[in-house]
Amino acid sequence: MILNAAQTLLQAGEPDAVALECGSETLSYATLRQRVRQAAGAWHALGLRTGDRVIVTAPDSIDWVTAYLGVIWAGGVAIGVNPRLATSELAPIVSESEVAFIWCESESVPSLAPLLAQLALPTVLVDNGGSDSVWARQLARASELEPVLQDEQAPALWIGTSGTTGVSKGVIHAQRVVLQPHSFACGLLELSAADRVYASSKLFFAYALGNSLLAGLRVGATVILDRQWPDPDRVLEMVRLHRPSLLFCVPTLYSKMLQSGVAAQLRDCGVHRCVSAGESLPAAVRRAWLDVTGMAIVSGYGTSETMCLMLYSQDDSGLLTVSPQVQLRYADGLDPAVPQRVWLRSSSVATGYWRRPQAQADGFRDGWYCPGDMFLRRPDGQLEFAGRMDDMLKISGRWVSTLWVEQALASAAAETVLQLACVGVLTPEGLTALSLLVVAAPKQLTLAQERIQSAIDVLPGYRRPRWVHWVDALPLTATGKLQRARLVAMHQAALVT
Repeated sequence: MILNAAQTLLQAGEPDAVALECGSETLSYATLRQRVRQAAGAWHALGLRTGDRVIVTAPDSIDWVTAYLGVIWAGGVAIGVNPRLATSELAPIVSESEVAFIWCESESVPSLAPLLAQLALPTVLVDNGGSDSVWARQLARASELEPVLQDEQAPALWIGTSGTTGVSKGVIHAQRVVLQPHSFACGLLELSAADRVYASSKLFFAYALGNSLLAGLRVGATVILDRQWPDPDRVLEMVRLHRPSLLFCVPTLYSKMLQSGVAAQLRDCGVHRCVSAGESLPAAVRRAWLDVTGMAIVSGYGTSETMCLMLYSQDDSGLLTVSPQVQLRYADGLDPAVPQRVWLRSSSVATGYWRRPQAQADGFRDGWYCPGDMFLRRPDGQLEFAGRMDDMLKISGRWVSTLWVEQALASAAAETVLQLACVGVLTPEGLTALSLLVVAAPKQLTLAQERIQSAIDVLPGYRRPRWVHWVDALPLTATGKLQRARLVAMHQAALVT
């Protein structure tokens, strides 16, 4: 099949329907198509060639979307990057991806220009700002460009993995990624052109890009963007101002909205469906959200490699079912009673990693993708998430998932705890044991300690943490996910303080 991902994405919206909202600015589908064609013309005039990679790094905005889709329309490969990354974190991304251009806002030029000079790469910095900016001048004289059609397997965009367990990898998504990014939202959430979609996460994160922007535009819905970083008060402000019908957030933010009282204020603000992804949603958070807001949360499972949500749960059990238009298979010959990896396939699954041959061979095969996460197969066909391979530990001869321990303790602690994480560590005798790191809610430390200890006491012996450390915060990635790779060091530091 020959197509252009950006063109395919923008086919459904009615010309006068609102495609994007950001602050007080709105853009119709007709105008969005025109601006993307013009942006593609600007990229072409700048010298973009088919297959050239372009980093787009700026706060979410309508300009961000048009520049990003313009890259793909012109035949390039768009890479959304967190604008908050320090130069030391951005440098290896720029160097490894060998980008032809970096699109940014004018305020970022003073930090990015020296970086490019230091790397000695033939990368052009394209700043977007006032009428004198490079991008503004190019747009002013650009001709609208017809879409560059390519094979459906040709690259259209990259996503950086979240780096929860180590170094981020460049995930390559093909033109076909836009064929069915709406299958989850339409099949489970009944997404239609009448909906208004808001994701608190940012567009450089696959969760927001795939399930909000790509899915929303694919059906002709309105996608709501926000330049500001999310917190409970900002989510409330956005919901009151834009009245989305569909809300995408991460578990940590749902929990914070409950803790701060924001959740109660979201009732009757126009939201009909809520989705959680990025990490496992604790059952206690789901129950509390339903009690306070009257809305049940659909919990989804997806990765940077799948772009969209491949599995979902609609009840407190947390057991997962395969999303519409997704195929699942198991490895042959494995005991169903033992946690195992699974293989997933859909049109939104990536083609692989950039220059990671070992990870490529491990995770991708014949159009299928195998995440590093582990699942237990239930007799009814549902799956129980057991965490990553590194989270599965053998203690006293029994398999233990640190995720199972976290879920049990988080449910018992409820609103007295903001965050907790369990990690496997070595004892002085060289045996594997569990360490728990916990962040108490404000003014709840004593009650939280009581609840955590009571919950630990009723766990089977092999699932009980040997150490409990009360800390001020847990390390998170830019996308709000727990950085598990840093937990062992936190445990070791806590032992000597």
